[in-house]
Amino acid sequence: MLNIIKLLPDSVANQIAAGEVIQRPASAVKELLENAIDAGGTMINLIIKEAGKILIQVTDNGSGLSVVDARMSFERHATSKIMKADDLFSIKTMGFRGEALASVAAIAQVEMKTKPHDDEVGTCLRIEGSKVIEQNPCQCQSGTSISVKNLFFNVPARRNFLKSVNVENRHILEEFIRVAVIQHEIGFSYFNND
Repeated sequence: MLNIIKLLPDSVANQIAAGEVIQRPASAVKELLENAIDAGGTMINLIIKEAGKILIQVTDNGSGLSVVDARMSFERHATSKIMKADDLFSIKTMGFRGEALASVAAIAQVEMKTKPHDDEVGTCLRIEGSKVIEQNPCQCQSGTSISVKNLFFNVPARRNFLKSVNVENRHILEEFIRVAVIQHEIGFSYFNND
């Protein structure tokens, strides 16, 4: 009998796993907003175009990331929030698994600009479908800006299951309100199609 079970290539496995974490644009919004909060941002902006299918951008004035951390943040299971199994019993952050940015980068074209407050130059990183396209020093504001473009560009089946612009916008707004309303010490802005 012929052997028919094969291991999936990493690129395919990453896209499947990403589809479990990022089910629709609102899922990406949730993950990015929670990362901005965990980074200590006191002003967080959300910019959406075409219900997140074209653009989801989250900017914050949080701690920013070093050159190495910027790159590591897109690796699966890479996180700053836990170090050992016992840490799972005392989590005080929104996210902790190290799946969010890796999942977004697997199914979108992502650009991150980030700079710690004490650094003079930041890091610009571009990733498409989990592949690093470019990483260079750049001038940017302190904190982090992540732009997610063409969500599900490489997973057409998932993109086809997205609902209308109005429905997806409603899900994004609900997620934005859910995250923002309990963070009274943080300023939030939400821009939809300018």
